[in-house]
Amino acid sequence: MKTVFEALKWASSFLEKHGREASAAEWLIKHELSVTRTELLLRMQDEMPDYESFEAKIQQHASGIPVQHIVEKEEFYGRTYRVNHHVLVPRPETEELVEGILSRAKELFPDPTKATIADIGTGSGAIAISLALELQNREVTAVDISEDALAIAKENARQLEAPISFLHGDLLQPLAGRKLDIVVSNPPYISEEEYATLDPLVRDHEPIQALVGGEDGYELYRRLAEGLPKLISSPGLIGFEVGEKQARTVATMLESSFGKDIEVEVVKDISGKERMVFGVVK
Repeated sequence: MKTVFEALKWASSFLEKHGREASAAEWLIKHELSVTRTELLLRMQDEMPDYESFEAKIQQHASGIPVQHIVEKEEFYGRTYRVNHHVLVPRPETEELVEGILSRAKELFPDPTKATIADIGTGSGAIAISLALELQNREVTAVDISEDALAIAKENARQLEAPISFLHGDLLQPLAGRKLDIVVSNPPYISEEEYATLDPLVRDHEPIQALVGGEDGYELYRRLAEGLPKLISSPGLIGFEVGEKQARTVATMLESSFGKDIEVEVVKDISGKERMVFGVVK
């Protein structure tokens, strides 16, 4: 029998030999034991329970399966979400998009709890749920073209008790005829060429329709920019996450669609990269 310390040491070494991050071993062992990092440190000399189960998870990750898909969960904005191969795993940088929307909504709207909000391409529902709960808003609609993704998002909303409305359809199409105060989206923005060179952990296990935004990566931004003037209220708020080096082009798309009626801002993430575009419709 192995101790927790021995199991962790083996797992870290095994993952490194297979070209994976050794830190994933700690992530998986904490999940296996249902402990925090502090609790893990206190249990290092305990016997490792169900070592075979832990070993199987390590081998799965070494073979190329993301740890989030192995444990079927990820943390986002202080909450735990269920994820699987039907949805994009929520990224930490997307939390900055949520923060940007929250701060601007509180400045722009007298009562952001009543603002009508739409999250386009919701995936796991992380953005929509975060906005609904943080703003205590019951007017949030989440849209996705994938029924499998919507099933996961609905499950997350139930678990987190978020009052979200869900619509199945392509981008803005299900919202035709509505007026929205806030539209937020983290759409697919990888080009077909970039997709071929992605890390296999992403390319082989996350849905292609949640990653690739057409031949050049801009297809969905073009369609959103063209359709938003019919839907967005005045004042209104738009927020996009974008890929590296895409921000200025996406900002120009919004300016072309709205003309003088929009004030567009390109915002850098915590790493200093231009990863967000916000537009305030006057």
